[in-house]
Amino acid sequence: MSGSVVEASEEIEETNEIDGTEAGGDDGERVVRRDAAVRAAVEQGLLGPDAPIVGLLDVTGIRASAAALHRAFEAVAAPGTAILHAFAVKANPLVPVVRLLASEGIGAEVASAGELALARAAGVPVARTVFDAPAKTEAELREALALGVAVNADNPQELRRIDALVRGGGAGTSVRSALGLRVNPQIGAGTIGATSTATATSKFGVGLRDEGAREWVIQAFADRPWLTRLHAHIGSQGISLSLLARGVAETYALAEEINARTGRRQVDTLDIGGGLSVNLASEVTEPTYAQYARLLAEAVPGLFDGRYGLVTEFGRSLLARHGAVVARVEYAKSSGGRRIAVTHAGVQVASRTVYVPGTWPLRIAAYDDKGRPKEGPAVVQDVAGPACFSGDLLAEGRALPLLEQGDFAVALDTGAYYFGTHYSYNSLARPGVYGFAPAGDGGLAFAVVREPQTVAEVVADSGGAHADALTTLRASERH
Repeated sequence: MSGSVVEASEEIEETNEIDGTEAGGDDGERVVRRDAAVRAAVEQGLLGPDAPIVGLLDVTGIRASAAALHRAFEAVAAPGTAILHAFAVKANPLVPVVRLLASEGIGAEVASAGELALARAAGVPVARTVFDAPAKTEAELREALALGVAVNADNPQELRRIDALVRGGGAGTSVRSALGLRVNPQIGAGTIGATSTATATSKFGVGLRDEGAREWVIQAFADRPWLTRLHAHIGSQGISLSLLARGVAETYALAEEINARTGRRQVDTLDIGGGLSVNLASEVTEPTYAQYARLLAEAVPGLFDGRYGLVTEFGRSLLARHGAVVARVEYAKSSGGRRIAVTHAGVQVASRTVYVPGTWPLRIAAYDDKGRPKEGPAVVQDVAGPACFSGDLLAEGRALPLLEQGDFAVALDTGAYYFGTHYSYNSLARPGVYGFAPAGDGGLAFAVVREPQTVAEVVADSGGAHADALTTLRASERH
């Protein structure tokens, strides 16, 4: 194993040419790579009785997704149009992942001081970083402006804070940041309310249909020559292409109105967010970036004519397809006539799926104890996690080749959000995450992206260094 796993800071060189399909790599080839990775992880000791759960990331697929995104927008934009594709770091807040995307020309969209620090650790240039958090503190704003990071203000109160920093020199001798304002077109929700950000009561941005809001936005730009960006994000999973395009069209129309009313090229950049949904029902990658870019070009003809710079903030669509959580079946049993595979992946890595399975279903693939895809008749069974509550299920009543003790259940499409939202229920440790790519000898090389959390680290994170804190406090109160 030691000869096959390298540190993530070392570049993994590709030995095969990246597929040119819009889907970010041929879907069938992606399955072949995944099958090879699960088998190699078992053979090389990354998976087994003492390492019963890991996350795997397909470096070839991630690179292909980034290339597909670049191609899609370049195909419809006028030559020379400034386009920044900024990865939504919340989708996979792992420094090596952010650095890999940066090496493919993708910037970073951050929504907290922590994510900003991750982007900096990954080496993302400040000029390619956008700060969009809805609850930025004054200290966070001061830091971002001092660094020169682009900032989109979320609301009038935040804009007044920025006013004070710009006027008072609180960010330094000059402000190098591109500054914008987030608006909410209030055009409605997609199929998932929790990921819809353009509803009438969304917590994000200035609601354009609220009484007097549109006029306030126009005046805000007129009063601030340094306010040059307009930002809108309609939502993510469950948002249709048509709704995304409608939101972009309304943002574009507002920019045109601001520029006409101010009599100058006030707004020079449109940040149109991300939100491309991922097909969680099959291996087919649809919609694609190319489909979305073509629709935008048809729906908003002026968007790509070169007058406006563009920023996108894709996250899930860049990474979901290229990640898998692989969990060993510790026990296989029956109850009430239902087969149950008890695995090491559950609510701690897939909290959305466990708590809201209808909205966030996961496809599960069955592999044998050697890491090979299982064959045989489909058997209706539950795929359960290790947590101590009955609802800890990755899949319920799912027809799969029978999972037996020592086999592996693989949760597919988990490259986004599943590695960055660990839930420490039952003090379950975070799994290790490994990237994989072709090796020079025709096999696979793995890179450590995140070390598996140790039990000692779980104790430390749970206040282990302060074990006596409360008993000491009570004793001192008695005296």
